[in-house]
Amino acid sequence: MNFMQRCGVLGWLGLTGLLLAATAAAQPVKQGAATYFLSPKGGDRVVPAAPLRSDALLKTAAPTNQWYSSLIFNPKPEVIYAQPLTFQATPAGFELALPSKLVLPTERRDVEIHYPHTDPLVISPADFALGTPKLAKASDWAIDIAMGQGADQMLVTVAHGSPYASLQISRGDVRLKLPAAAERIAVPADARVLALQVKGKRYALFGPTGVRWEQVSPTEWLGRLPAGSGYLSAAALPDDRPETLALLTRHAYAFLQDTRVEWRFDAAASQVETTFKASSRVMEGPDNGPLLGLYPHQWFKNEALQAKLGPAFDTVRGKIRLLAAAEFKTTQAYTGFVPFWPGVTESPRKAELADLMKTDQRNARRMMLEIGTGAYWQGKGLQRITQLMNVVEQQGDLDGRDKLLKLSQKRIEDWFSGDSSKTYFHYDKALGTVVAYPEEYFSIEQMNDHHFHYGYWIRAMADIALRDPAWASTSQWGGMVDLLIADIATPQRGRADFPFLRNFDPYEGHSWASGVGLGPFGNNQESSSEAINAWAGLILWGEITGRKDLRDLGLYLYTTEIDAINHYWFDIHGQVLALEYKNVEVSMLFGGKYAHNTWWTDEPRQIKGINLLPITTASTYLGRDPAYVKRNVDALKPEMASHAARGGKRADPPDIWQDIFAQYLALSDPAQGLAQWERWGSFELGDTRSHALHWMLSLEEMGTPDFSVRADTTLYSVFRRADGRKTYLAYNATPAAISVRFSDGKTLEVAPGKLARSH
Repeated sequence: MNFMQRCGVLGWLGLTGLLLAATAAAQPVKQGAATYFLSPKGGDRVVPAAPLRSDALLKTAAPTNQWYSSLIFNPKPEVIYAQPLTFQATPAGFELALPSKLVLPTERRDVEIHYPHTDPLVISPADFALGTPKLAKASDWAIDIAMGQGADQMLVTVAHGSPYASLQISRGDVRLKLPAAAERIAVPADARVLALQVKGKRYALFGPTGVRWEQVSPTEWLGRLPAGSGYLSAAALPDDRPETLALLTRHAYAFLQDTRVEWRFDAAASQVETTFKASSRVMEGPDNGPLLGLYPHQWFKNEALQAKLGPAFDTVRGKIRLLAAAEFKTTQAYTGFVPFWPGVTESPRKAELADLMKTDQRNARRMMLEIGTGAYWQGKGLQRITQLMNVVEQQGDLDGRDKLLKLSQKRIEDWFSGDSSKTYFHYDKALGTVVAYPEEYFSIEQMNDHHFHYGYWIRAMADIALRDPAWASTSQWGGMVDLLIADIATPQRGRADFPFLRNFDPYEGHSWASGVGLGPFGNNQESSSEAINAWAGLILWGEITGRKDLRDLGLYLYTTEIDAINHYWFDIHGQVLALEYKNVEVSMLFGGKYAHNTWWTDEPRQIKGINLLPITTASTYLGRDPAYVKRNVDALKPEMASHAARGGKRADPPDIWQDIFAQYLALSDPAQGLAQWERWGSFELGDTRSHALHWMLSLEEMGTPDFSVRADTTLYSVFRRADGRKTYLAYNATPAAISVRFSDGKTLEVAPGKLARSH
């Protein structure tokens, strides 16, 4: 997304990714009333090639935007941050390291927390040279890397959370090179194990029965492997206890073969249950099963697992705790949202809201295109107007709603029709992706940010479908929505047209933004809130179209990513961020570091606000911890003062995004949010003044979100005022009336296609 990334990619994508498409006519494909193209138009850029895959994987869509994606694009792949270990495939061998915390001061007078790949162990075949690394296999949180040439092969398996790298070598012995002289740790009665302490860290290699470990020099060892037993595993140890080494020895010979995540939505309890399953092949000895490492979002408050957890690694994600099991489950509460909030009825500021609505409706066409002409800014503009449409409708202006509806539909038809030579969608069969022209933020060149961009379109289309289902049907314009959803969140594995959950990492529990995985610190994601916007769109689209599978997929992605955000971006549970980290939140999360910055500016409000926008009815999760909300907002003034003191560039406008922070604060204290908001101040270009005021007046009227109450339907919200009065909302997207039961005993009857409200 940034200039550094763009320059870095040019050298190795070369002709494969940057050749301009031929000037031959693009091949159109009809999708209902819409059209997409099988080749770019004119001289538009093509997507990058991903040739560094096994023959079997070349038959399926390329897994871009993952923690390991640099493997498939780059003949010199970047570091892989698997947690707790880091890996890098190099011509000299396979590098393995246990990273340590590095506190790095910045020009912003704060710090970044890095866990860099340094001082690795290098493992290589002793009897043949390695070739270009390729991705040989990928399951939900484990990968195989092939590093051989012809019949001479070294295959390495690594996984999220695993303390091991498992290696298979086609012939000969194995060589181990160390970053410094090591002390050998005695291992009673097991000659298979080579345990070493290197530069204060402990590692162990587990060879087959009959292996002979020979020290060649203070920094080099040879493992003499018996014929027919070309396997070993290498691990880092989280501590120096003998029982920990014994634990890792017991599970070292269970080589991961497959990893799989399954999700299920329990509507009655309003929660998502996720099951993680790992299958393994026992190379020798008893079948003790795999040893898995659980992230904080998996083990924290997971009472069923607490007593079973073993030693822990200190990582960039907090404590990763070991679990001797092939399967475990997590549950996340789904606390609901509705497509829109009802009209404001009690506020004395209704006239002010009506006045703003008139102004925003006059400017609606202009506000659809404030900056960019690509899919990101056009999508933001569309959702901005459909969110305004929600407010206008709920405040009783049905003529105004219809005009905004037609305006939005016309803009979507301009894009989806394919009639324009400049604004259109292209499906690339070789990579398995949909890209939009014109390109923004390297969404084609580097496959960046598809879930951010398309999330706005999906949500806007869902808002339209609530009013005009025929227009949004599959036979008309809705088929393109299904295509965009498939691009970012296909739930099936091994398909030729789209990869499994392109942007989402099932084990880390959140999305990744970079398509090609550039940089020394692995993949990254900045705007976690835009990812949530996409998943909320999936939920709505699935509910509106009656597709339970799509709705449940959206619920899984939405609830899981919220949990990860609360741990790794906001750390509301106090389990992750280092004590040295001076900021309240993380704005940029990488595989190997976290930082308080953005790709495009170091202005404090945008650094903080990028993980809040867009504010919609699905953003109530941001108020999960009201004290944290206030602490986060309170941190803004000293951050701005520090920015000014060091000569930072003044924001333009000087009160940039003030509406975002007023709405965010209103989730904790509606009166404070309203007091902070400036009616004629700046507004974020995905929002309107009308929507911002309606948001805050609604919270003033209903109260702040009450996450303790759940319901047995998909689209619901509960709010509680300081005086204890609750407001219950439920929306019915089905064709029949429903009776919604809330967990506190309240029931609500909801007519088809209606929003119901009760106290």
